[in-house]
Amino acid sequence: MADILLITGLSGAGRSQAADDLEDLGWFVVDNMPVELIEKVVELAGSSAAYRTHLALVLGLPSHQEGALDVARSLRSAGHRVRTLFLDASTAELVKRYGATRRKHPLDDGRGGVEDAVTRERTMLEPVKGAADMVIDTSAMTVHQLKSRIAEFFATAGSQDGMRIAVVSFGYKHGIPLDVDLVFDVRFLPNPHWDERLRPMSGLDSDVARHVLDAPLAVEFLDRLESMFDLLLPAYRDEGRSYLSVAIGCTGGRHRSVAMAERFASWLSSRGHDPRVTHRDLGR
Repeated sequence: MADILLITGLSGAGRSQAADDLEDLGWFVVDNMPVELIEKVVELAGSSAAYRTHLALVLGLPSHQEGALDVARSLRSAGHRVRTLFLDASTAELVKRYGATRRKHPLDDGRGGVEDAVTRERTMLEPVKGAADMVIDTSAMTVHQLKSRIAEFFATAGSQDGMRIAVVSFGYKHGIPLDVDLVFDVRFLPNPHWDERLRPMSGLDSDVARHVLDAPLAVEFLDRLESMFDLLLPAYRDEGRSYLSVAIGCTGGRHRSVAMAERFASWLSSRGHDPRVTHRDLGR
């Protein structure tokens, strides 16, 4: 049976770039795929040993993407492993990209302009985004960063090793990550920023980690967090989730959130997972 990835998302958010990146990783990619042809393409690809393992289908027009959920259910019922990737970006960024390339948005009817077209497409695709296994917001990404993100999740995507988990630390003053599933706020913990000795350090330094993690509230929080994930992870897996992203935030994203993300990732590793850890705002 095929390992199928349906690539969906807003026009201009990076679907074609993601397709190129997957092709570089050895996936068989079909771009601009009408939803009516997906099951036939899967059937034809399955007849070739070269293509039956990794098959990425890029859905083009919003009308094609709207039918993706029904097709995914049909393919899963036939025994295929099917996942959906949704590429998103802010409206302002998409308007800027279309202005730079001078390309016409597929929903631009010449009356409301690009911003109106993006807004209408976003509304049309909200159910597809809501059901996606993974959402990547490319608003602030370069093509190289997107390629790295795709590789992290799909370089070994043919394996059946269960859910891929991403843990990201961040600072609230820089904004909440838009493409994560769960967000935890650890601003209630003692802040090393107010200790002049610890301020220049980060949550990766042992002195800062001890300052944060040895606090009684941190010990109790971790105990409850781990108990909750002992419940959630099997439940997510049973529901067929392929990816789970967890964000942990403090004020600046340098001390508390970093220490807590590292500790939580270590606990996940002890449970047999291989989490990807990113400290988004550590260098700011």
